[in-house]
Amino acid sequence: MTRLWNTPVFIFAIVYFIVDAVFSYVTRPITAWMARQRLMERVRVRVASLPPYPSLALFAVPVIILEPAKPLSAYLIGTGHFSPGAVTFIAAEVLKLTLVERLFQLNKEKLLSIPAFAWGYRYWRTMMDMVESLAVWKTARRVAVQAGNMLRAAFHRARSDRACVARIDRSRAS
Repeated sequence: MTRLWNTPVFIFAIVYFIVDAVFSYVTRPITAWMARQRLMERVRVRVASLPPYPSLALFAVPVIILEPAKPLSAYLIGTGHFSPGAVTFIAAEVLKLTLVERLFQLNKEKLLSIPAFAWGYRYWRTMMDMVESLAVWKTARRVAVQAGNMLRAAFHRARSDRACVARIDRSRAS
């Protein structure tokens, strides 16, 4: 009976880690932008001054508050409210990962000094290394990078076209 449950649980875990990793890939630029904001400097100093266990408690807050949004979004999608369910899921996941990643960056050494957290982090890292070594993950990353490059190129092309049109309009007006 145990072997019967291993496959679906393993598949669920892989899908969960892939979704988390994809959203994490998206939130990295947001986290980097937050780190550069002057308003965040005082918060950063305050958070970085916390001892290990209060750092862990603060690290857990976004997870505890935003993790229940996943079942809520599944319920909304399951009851025919796809758009609100998708928006709920995406917003909660992006917020959670942005905050959790930033808090982890600020307090990594202190958090890893807590034995249970260090064990969980090593386990998570092992799972992520396994997922990232899968051919499907590598293909998905390559497709995502190519899509991102195409979108960036289209955006820059559109922006330069608009600038060119604006210059032409200005020269006609004078």
